[in-house]
Amino acid sequence: MIDDIKRRALHRSKILQGQLKGIEKMIENEDYCMDIITQSLAIQKSLSSLNKLILENHLKTHIKEDFSSGSDKRRQHATQELLDLYELTNIRANNK
Repeated sequence: MIDDIKRRALHRSKILQGQLKGIEKMIENEDYCMDIITQSLAIQKSLSSLNKLILENHLKTHIKEDFSSGSDKRRQHATQELLDLYELTNIRANNK
């Protein structure tokens, strides 16, 4: 993993852990529902940021290597990975 991306991803992961503990405490304390939902949406945004970092790393390492390898099989595999991710993202976006 690229050092800078790894550092940022670990930082984002720690923030997510804190946010999840916070929402758990809010639920236990029976806080106002809208406050819990607001925190939940913030967690989703943080998770999206983490996913973006991991994708950035994958593109800059594995996908780059697969496309520059000269192997048709590796290029096809990388292309299929990206198409699968696109499809998964579209399915999730359309179900919202």
